[in-house]
Amino acid sequence: MLAKIRTWSRLTPAEQAELLQRPALVDDQEINQRARRIIAAVLRDGDAAVKDFTKQFEGRDPGALKVTTEEFVRAETAVSSAAKAAIDTAISNVTRFHEAQIPLELDLITSPGVRCERLNQAIDAVGLYVPAGSAPLPSAAIMLAVPASLAACPVRVLCTPADQDGLVHPATLVAAQRSGVKDVFKIGGAQAVAAMAYGTESVPKVDKIFGPGNAWVTAAKRLVAGDPTAASIDMPAGPSEVLVIADEKANPAFVAADLLSQAEHGADSQVMLVTTSRRVANCVIQELDSQLARLQREKIADAALNHAQVILADGLDNAIDISNRYAPEHLILQIENPRLALGRVRNAGSVFLGCWSPESVGDYCSGTNHVLPTYGAARSHSGLGVEQFMRQMTVQEITRDGLRALAPTIMELAALEGLDAHAEAVRLRLGDTGRTGCPS
Repeated sequence: MLAKIRTWSRLTPAEQAELLQRPALVDDQEINQRARRIIAAVLRDGDAAVKDFTKQFEGRDPGALKVTTEEFVRAETAVSSAAKAAIDTAISNVTRFHEAQIPLELDLITSPGVRCERLNQAIDAVGLYVPAGSAPLPSAAIMLAVPASLAACPVRVLCTPADQDGLVHPATLVAAQRSGVKDVFKIGGAQAVAAMAYGTESVPKVDKIFGPGNAWVTAAKRLVAGDPTAASIDMPAGPSEVLVIADEKANPAFVAADLLSQAEHGADSQVMLVTTSRRVANCVIQELDSQLARLQREKIADAALNHAQVILADGLDNAIDISNRYAPEHLILQIENPRLALGRVRNAGSVFLGCWSPESVGDYCSGTNHVLPTYGAARSHSGLGVEQFMRQMTVQEITRDGLRALAPTIMELAALEGLDAHAEAVRLRLGDTGRTGCPS
């Protein structure tokens, strides 16, 4: 259960820093070493290594790695009409929000005779990882596949673990297909990351890998990102997190429900309450006891609460400062007039304003993406958006007069940097050396 309430102002700077420190990833060095061996084996042996690791880690014969057309058809039949309607609503909202994110292309004259452009290009091939550990995550398929489809990435590959019968959960298949992904592979863990990063006989090589995962997936993503022949990744990741800021008027039952909705993700989930009211803090702790007993995943949530924190802040400004230092994946502002406080929030993956905005709505269907930076990466990284499935290419087209007008600037800067060839490339074109090879 939750640790005791800590009063921020009574802590030394060292104690404050320790309170905001995430727990170290368990056996991080060992996991990295083993993930490295898995990656090397997949790079060397392809599908055979992927199948061997599936047998070793999942205890099943993987058979064919790619989901067949027949499996997609059976999935459509297996998923209820209500579930498909919910999937469609989520896809619709996520599509609407992400469509608006597509960057505008630029085409302008920066000075007479100088035309500069910025064009969008979809990443040629992307790999999407959808976890399926203790529960299926069709919502993750939506969050990854929708922006990939909107960006029009030509190759979209999705990997997700299968169950003991060798089948991907039907809701995940329905969500993936309706979100625009048809190439789904029954592969999980570090071997899935390696297969996408380097390619195998069955799995196409991709240029960038997206999606959350466990410590093995996270380690593998970091490792392949360091290899220029492999694939880049979306963002650093660690255990999922929520920080709730609650004032005197916050509803303790709502606050507790939000904390538990994050805690049930996994025993390593990070759960934090920062409140300006000791009464609210005590009431939330009581609510957690009451609500926890009603959860199917009570043991998992309880394990997460064992390393949670409750901090008593000296006013709202102090609470927001604490949150900015922590840089949570999810930040919930259960305070009066939360929009007025939004301008002071700097570091958070996704922010939820007011008592009617539970984290659950962002996880599923508000339209924002739930693939977000964790472990403090919100200080420097954004959550997933359609622009991350694209890259921008600049273009410049200069007329002779335009080049002549910029020539003094180019010559001066080239001289400052000692780069004679840069200057010569301009002189030659303008005929200063007596040799012109360009038409007027």
